Amino acid sequence: MNKQDCIQFVNENPAAYLATIDGDQPRVRILLTWFADESGFYFITLTPKEMYKQLKLNPKVEICFYNNPADLGGAKQMRLTGKVEFLTDEATLVKAYEARAFLEQMVGKPVKPYVAPFRITSGEAHFWTMMDILKEPELERIKL
Repeated sequence: MNKQDCIQFVNENPAAYLATIDGDQPRVRILLTWFADESGFYFITLTPKEMYKQLKLNPKVEICFYNNPADLGGAKQMRLTGKVEFLTDEATLVKAYEARAFLEQMVGKPVKPYVAPFRITSGEAHFWTMMDILKEPELERIKL
């Protein structure tokens, strides 16, 4: 397995569980991946959210991507551990806003001032299947 395998899995399974730390309490929520490529794994949040505040205080995260098959025998997950980096360049902010502009209909106000794209460019990932249920310490770790 290599980084390209990770990118492909994430793009095919974009819904992920993101874990942050709030004081001494872990917090997990589902987050939709914006995209993944050779330059990193990209996500978008909004600045009023607790997740944003938690990430600013502690950028270390773990994200779990899952393929959600109908048959558990085909279950596969990829865990990605790393540090987030917020992106503030105007071009990325515009693209992130365009990707999440539909939220304005849901919240009833502009979201452009609140868009906060971030990425993970380095860290470690590993895959897990049901066959690995007792082998987690032995699983191959992929450096990103």
